[in-house]
Amino acid sequence: MSFIEHLDVLRGHLFKSALAVAIGAIVIAIYNKFIVQRILMGPTHADFWTYRTLCELSQKWGLGNKLCMAEIHLKMQSNVVSGQFDTYFNIILIGGFIVAFPYVFWQFWRFTKPALKEKELRNTRGVIFWVSLLFFLGVLFGYFIIAPYTISFFANFQLDSNIENIWTIGSYFTAIAQIVLGAGLAFQLPLAMYFLAKIGVVSAGYLRRVRKYAILIIVIVASIITPPDMLSTIVASVPLILLYEISILLCVKVEKKQAREEAQWD
Repeated sequence: MSFIEHLDVLRGHLFKSALAVAIGAIVIAIYNKFIVQRILMGPTHADFWTYRTLCELSQKWGLGNKLCMAEIHLKMQSNVVSGQFDTYFNIILIGGFIVAFPYVFWQFWRFTKPALKEKELRNTRGVIFWVSLLFFLGVLFGYFIIAPYTISFFANFQLDSNIENIWTIGSYFTAIAQIVLGAGLAFQLPLAMYFLAKIGVVSAGYLRRVRKYAILIIVIVASIITPPDMLSTIVASVPLILLYEISILLCVKVEKKQAREEAQWD
């Protein structure tokens, strides 16, 4: 195929992906009140699942109220004419993308699949399932773990008692979207390392050598996206460190398989 023909095929896949996102956005729009009030605004309520669970665990483990979140005192406002409409549009668009993510990735996979050899296709079996699963696990982790810590901390942080926290709805939903989508992408680390190991870019030995630097970077990133307290940083760092260790195990698996294939070939 010529370059123009490739572009034409890509345009078809992009159109189908956009259509899927639009359908997902329509679904989000239909249930917008429930999604906004119960899901997106959930971390601002004292009875949010994460807050309740942490408090119950704290009391069950004999820690008193150490893990209980402080009551959230927060007000929001819309300070521009189209503020609420712009936020509504962003909500249904981002929500539509999250809902349609497996189909969007499938379209991307269909575009790149013809460029792969038969052996490479065998090695990438189930990629759509694993990419989608890790993405949704990351989204849930961002929503139920990182977002509540972030919202609770900044809602109760005050330089002075005379300064009241009044957020704009746009800044709040932008923060939630960045946390959720960022976590969804971060959870793709094992698969990314797996495919990089397949093509020989990284190895298990290299990942082990740079492990201490990787952990340092993970902790720094976790401290940036969460409130500046030790517990929040640990909660956000541990899953990412586990994903890094899983990446090393996947690289080991790839190298053993490649070694067996080379031995059979010899």
